[in-house]
Amino acid sequence: MFTIAVTDNYEQASSEAFRIMRAVLDKEHPVLGLATGSSPIGLYKKMIADHNSRGTSYKDCVTFNLDEYIGLPKNHDQSYYTFMHENLFDHLDIPEENIHIPAGDADDEEEECVRYEQLLKQYTLDIQVLGIGSDGHIGFNEPGASFDSVTHITALAEQTIKDNARFFEGKTDRVPAKAITMGLASIMRARKILLIAVGANKADAIYNMIKGPLSTDCPASILQNHEDVTVILDKEAASRLG
Repeated sequence: MFTIAVTDNYEQASSEAFRIMRAVLDKEHPVLGLATGSSPIGLYKKMIADHNSRGTSYKDCVTFNLDEYIGLPKNHDQSYYTFMHENLFDHLDIPEENIHIPAGDADDEEEECVRYEQLLKQYTLDIQVLGIGSDGHIGFNEPGASFDSVTHITALAEQTIKDNARFFEGKTDRVPAKAITMGLASIMRARKILLIAVGANKADAIYNMIKGPLSTDCPASILQNHEDVTVILDKEAASRLG
């Protein structure tokens, strides 16, 4: 079931996302599913500001990230480990041992997928933050990903590599070709989904997610089967919804 909020701009979208996150943080021992990319950065800034101004503590939070590039060490400037620490964790009081991100440089990638999924299953995510790719992917679950998938290795679609090249000096050959990602079934176990999307380039994906057929051609369409999905958009991302 979708609850859709259309805002005027990214700042308003981030504020609305934080309002929803704030309610989850009021719970005892909240378990947060987090995402990377540009969409949640505004939300993370507001979480940091709230921590600094109101003293909201994260010491009892446990976090799980959706995905990580394969082949990048933790300290690489484009690893999602680095992204999350620079944009959120380094500014909060969350213990490092409560932070879970797939290891993209694990010696055995398949074993790392199993380890991460088993750890994830020990918890129930109170909220999973998502962005959405222009092709409808969530996490790195590219078009064609099975709705039954759990944490797995995925080859990045050509469109995803093109979209992410901006983080790698605009060069597609520098974008890792593979990633470890939570599967669609893993994501669907979260109690609540919070998806943020802004920009005209997301309009088709949002339309297909909400009004299109349930199809692996648009992996995000699986969210039609979730009972609690809040979708926060700007006007451009919502432009096809009518």
